[in-house]
Amino acid sequence: MPLALLALAIGAFGIGTTEFVIMGLLPEVAGDFGVSIPTAGFLVTGYALGVVLGAPLMTVLGTKISRKRMLMLLMGLFVVGNVLSAVAPAFGVMLAGRVVASLAHGAFFGIGSVVAAELVAPEKKAGAIAMMFTGLTVANVVGVPLGTLVGQTLGWRMTFAIVAALGVVGLAGIAKLIPDLPKPQGVRLRHELAAFRNVQVLLAMAMTVLGFGGVFAAVTYLAPMMTDVAGYADSSVTWLLVLFGLGMVAGNLIGGKFADRALMPLLFISLGALAVVLALFTFTAHNKIAAAVTIALIGALGFATVPPLQKRVLDQASGAPTLASAVNIGAFNLGNALSAWLGGIVIAAGLGYTAPNWVGAALAGSALVLAILSAALERRSAAVPSLVVTGTAPAEQPTPVHH
Repeated sequence: MPLALLALAIGAFGIGTTEFVIMGLLPEVAGDFGVSIPTAGFLVTGYALGVVLGAPLMTVLGTKISRKRMLMLLMGLFVVGNVLSAVAPAFGVMLAGRVVASLAHGAFFGIGSVVAAELVAPEKKAGAIAMMFTGLTVANVVGVPLGTLVGQTLGWRMTFAIVAALGVVGLAGIAKLIPDLPKPQGVRLRHELAAFRNVQVLLAMAMTVLGFGGVFAAVTYLAPMMTDVAGYADSSVTWLLVLFGLGMVAGNLIGGKFADRALMPLLFISLGALAVVLALFTFTAHNKIAAAVTIALIGALGFATVPPLQKRVLDQASGAPTLASAVNIGAFNLGNALSAWLGGIVIAAGLGYTAPNWVGAALAGSALVLAILSAALERRSAAVPSLVVTGTAPAEQPTPVHH
């Protein structure tokens, strides 16, 4: 694998860290700015909405310039956003910094996947793309827990300053190691948009919104839930996030292994189990050991849906996969924003820190319903040609010959 993939992985590591680390630092940020936990949750919602808007916008812009230059622009935007968050004098300024950083997220992974595949031989493309996404996975095991620990020890501003520095390293790596690949030729926006007329593409993206939204409903407010309900110390949030990250790694590997073999059955099992586990988290959150096990399971079941859902979108939008792929990454974050907002509503209504788990269970259950609907429509459309053939068969019977 070329060193250029390392530069992409570093960028992915920084992006993954800044997206998820805020969950472990919500109490500190809320206390510093004098806002409530639900209000601080807008830092999660704002980032997610920025990804939703930025993924298609930046990807379309990326068709006008070279991919290397676009990746450098995206990492520069990421650095500016995190610096703004680190020095923010008020909550509104930090929220703006989160949104600026989020604009780079979806397009970086969308364009970065294309670049990674072009850097290697055809038989190594999947491994190259996986190498880049390893940065995102490792961020949840190493970057997020360490960022949380730094934030609780040295202050949350230091965490975002370090993430900005990581972005500078990633930017330098892209500038130095990635070749200046030519601007894509013949790309037309209407070709990319045509994929969104496919109902299966839209259903897959809706499953992405609801399924991963179920995960974020619980995880967004994990820190106050574990300290106030389970009775963990603030410092324990770090290793609880490690458990969540390890679950994500395991789920991602399982999802990637079985997505090619039995995509829809995998979605049925993972979404159904996720809904059940999220509902149970309302009760297991009161016990330290049970809560820790549940957190790992939520990470595993949630990320087991990622490879099959991404593959589902790419399969159904095979004529224009770049924009559809980026928009699906935005769909993950739309689910994050929706669930963080809904979780904040039920907490603000006085239902307690475990109430978002019921929201998550409902979202995951809704995704399961859509998966069943998608499979039913697919079976129906596959049966239509055979019905046509069967219906025309009688007319094609030979005329009896009379002797």
